[in-house]
Amino acid sequence: MTHRLMLLDTASLYFRAFFGVPDSIRSADGTPVNAVRGLLDMIARLTTDYGATHLVACWDEDWRPQWRVDLIPSYKSQRVAETVEGAPDVEVVPDALQLQVPLIRQVLRLAGIAVVGAAAHEADDVIGTYASHAKLPVDVVTGDRDLFQVVDDARQVRVIYTARGMKNLEIVTDAVVVGKYRVLPEQYADFATLRGDASDGLPGVAGIGEKTAASLLAEYGTLDALLAAAIDPGSGLSAPARSKLDAAAKYLAVAPIVVNVVRDLALPTLEEAGALLHPVVGDSRIELERLATDWNLGGSVKRLLDALELRQ
Repeated sequence: MTHRLMLLDTASLYFRAFFGVPDSIRSADGTPVNAVRGLLDMIARLTTDYGATHLVACWDEDWRPQWRVDLIPSYKSQRVAETVEGAPDVEVVPDALQLQVPLIRQVLRLAGIAVVGAAAHEADDVIGTYASHAKLPVDVVTGDRDLFQVVDDARQVRVIYTARGMKNLEIVTDAVVVGKYRVLPEQYADFATLRGDASDGLPGVAGIGEKTAASLLAEYGTLDALLAAAIDPGSGLSAPARSKLDAAAKYLAVAPIVVNVVRDLALPTLEEAGALLHPVVGDSRIELERLATDWNLGGSVKRLLDALELRQ
């Protein structure tokens, strides 16, 4: 079996599971378990369909790191439920989903699935680090287009994009990024910086949308080269573009740090993390099967166990 690493943007997936599976699915005591069931079914299908031999459920230890907020205060501000001094802010999460997150962690542990996060960093940064240094082909599973920046055909890194649902998964390669946005994956973070992203509280450069951002990067290659042209009287950059970039100078000085995923975190190796998938046996299997009954997880646990049996 050819080794292949799968990196899950875990929160992206369990949010999708929560909203995609009826919340009428509950345990005997009335606790909703739709997100747990949905996530387990996703993992079973994804690992089987895409031949994953190694899997890391990448975790948001801090979904809105303070160092990013210090640079751009509006970063994800619309998702803050409660500001916490000296600790990660509380994200807006439906109560019925919040109740399930500890159970998700417990089930993943019993299934032997590696869960890796990093203090003061998002799951995207964990994904960026593993994807940038892995010695085997990588599939990144996410509904977040920001991670298109890690796509790299030469290193066999691609994104399995879930935005249109699990029945309409899209394999994102270099050609797909170019086809969608007219930029290369390595230009995507600069493109997103210029364009902005309201869903993440990133204002972008006023007057520069997707088409203009792509055209500017096609001509100048990188944001740094574009900004150099903006202050060079002899460059061919138009006066309107110079004016827009100048007006956004403070934003452009910090936004790339916020938008680019971190690629050099000190993370456990795949071996240290226990990323190699394997059948679940012994006490862990007994406990997982007990949970499946006690929490009304239905056939989802069995489907996951069956998928892991294939990883031998």
